[in-house]
Amino acid sequence: MKVRDVMSSNPVCCVPEDTAQKVAQIMCDHNIGSVPVVVDQHSRELLGMITDRDLCCSVIAAGLDSRTTQIKEFVSVHLVTCRDGENVDKCEKAMQEHQVRRIPVVDGENRVIGIVAQADLALNDKPEKVSQTVKAISDNKRPSVAA
Repeated sequence: MKVRDVMSSNPVCCVPEDTAQKVAQIMCDHNIGSVPVVVDQHSRELLGMITDRDLCCSVIAAGLDSRTTQIKEFVSVHLVTCRDGENVDKCEKAMQEHQVRRIPVVDGENRVIGIVAQADLALNDKPEKVSQTVKAISDNKRPSVAA
């Protein structure tokens, strides 16, 4: 099975100048926990990811004003990505190795075309493989990158 068979296509994205409140509203409106951050909405060139945890721990817990605080300081730029033509196994192994729940799917020009979430695997892959992935992602013994 290929990544294109399980990914969510054309995910909503945000830009570094968006406020924490705007990004939080995007997450609420779309029932998602992370948003790809792109250079601009036209090019959709991937810069990083921002998660609900980033907003909570870096903006809200720090007492910053979410209405005026831009997300650019809090974007995770150490990313793991995949391509739509890759095998899902490779994507799943990357999730396990890097302990991430979501991986942006990019084209040859690093433009966001999709996203694979742990939930996408749960809906499309064998239960024993998904269980192994969830266990590896949740293992507290290894450092992780954001996503």
